[in-house]
Amino acid sequence: MRRSVFSFLLFAVLAMVIVAVVFVPGAAAEGDTFPPIIPLPDNYNAEGVVTGRGPVIYAGSLTGGAIYEANLRTGEGDILVAGQDGRMAVGLGFDARSNYLFVCDGVGGTATVYDAGSGALIKTYQLSDPDGPIPFINDAIVTGEAVYFTNSFAKEFYRLPLGPGGALPEQSAVETIPLSDNFEFVFAPFEAFNGNGIEASQNGKQLLIVNMQAGILYRVDPDSGEAVEVDLGGFALTWGDGLVLVGRTLYVVQNQFNQIAEIQMANDFLSGEVTDVISDDAFRVPTTAAKFGSYLYAVNARFGQDQSEDPSFEIVQVSR
Repeated sequence: MRRSVFSFLLFAVLAMVIVAVVFVPGAAAEGDTFPPIIPLPDNYNAEGVVTGRGPVIYAGSLTGGAIYEANLRTGEGDILVAGQDGRMAVGLGFDARSNYLFVCDGVGGTATVYDAGSGALIKTYQLSDPDGPIPFINDAIVTGEAVYFTNSFAKEFYRLPLGPGGALPEQSAVETIPLSDNFEFVFAPFEAFNGNGIEASQNGKQLLIVNMQAGILYRVDPDSGEAVEVDLGGFALTWGDGLVLVGRTLYVVQNQFNQIAEIQMANDFLSGEVTDVISDDAFRVPTTAAKFGSYLYAVNARFGQDQSEDPSFEIVQVSR
């Protein structure tokens, strides 16, 4: 009887050890390979990027509005949404509840929603006034209650409220929210891009918008549009483009500088300290980035670079 009890206890201990080894965080992924470079189609003219469900990433094209889907584990991918003449895909947002992709359409003044699984067109929303000045719908962020979009050529942003499970509303639900007077703004279409990258606090009660032209980060009230400059201790976010917020750490892609500024934000998001500047030899004017695990994935837009002899585009993985 004693031998049986001892054998049972020994078996139980060994079983627990095996389980512990198998389920140590990260152990299962130890053999996985995540390629540092994910190639995109030649002449793709990439701009926006966002991660979806699982190890998948989406990249939009400025010429034709195509959406490319790639597996982060293998680096392989294919076109999810085919491009069309006259369309653009700039910044991207993703809602895991509905598996919807929200695509900023640039000068179209609209945002398009696609099913991230099938690539099917779900709905298109008119954001800016179709009779107003030329717009540039640039970036998007999804919160639990809404999707917010920036317009780089207008002193305003847009709110698309979401229902339970990320349900989409009718066109009439789109809200235009003016930015307050202290949000610095220069109007010069296709020369001065103002409000660009956008992020949201975890509870959705604060937005962060970077002004590329002024090199200033603002905390913005999502309801009133009241903007307050974030104190970064004199660090200028010139060429600030896409934003990624992880807890209280904000990553700001500075495209023409080929770098990503890492900023530790205060709890109230009114100040922050630049703690690192991430660069990589593979950066070729990255515009936006997305997070997956301990990595950031930045997409090269190659603005201002000669593509006649080298038409390649790629997504670059860097550690965060």
